[in-house]
Amino acid sequence: MGRTYSAQNIASYIVYELNETYTFVNAQAIQLLLANVEKMWMKVFGHSAFLETTCDLSNGYIIKEVYDAYTDCGSHHIDIPAKEWFLRYGEFQLIQRTYAVPAFTALEEKIMQSILQNYRSRQLTQVS
Repeated sequence: MGRTYSAQNIASYIVYELNETYTFVNAQAIQLLLANVEKMWMKVFGHSAFLETTCDLSNGYIIKEVYDAYTDCGSHHIDIPAKEWFLRYGEFQLIQRTYAVPAFTALEEKIMQSILQNYRSRQLTQVS
């Protein structure tokens, strides 16, 4: 049985992984990849991959929290994941940090790598 994660954390994973292989990723691509993650999670595990509510609109799939975090990037390449504000218990200083990458199980990691490999292949096909 697969676990459920924050979409922001999975988006961070996507950004880091695609940047590691010098693959273009923008806000629209993140939403597309999150839609693919959702489909695979439903197919393999029978439940949603995300804690957040997903919206399947007529013009595409969207997770509002992720959309809001990356909307400023527009169609430009995203180098680093979105940031969140963090306050440690007992401290008085807010820290802005990037969202953490989830600790996937081996099967979940395999699913994610498969989705990203398909995306990279489509990117190469479009370029050639």
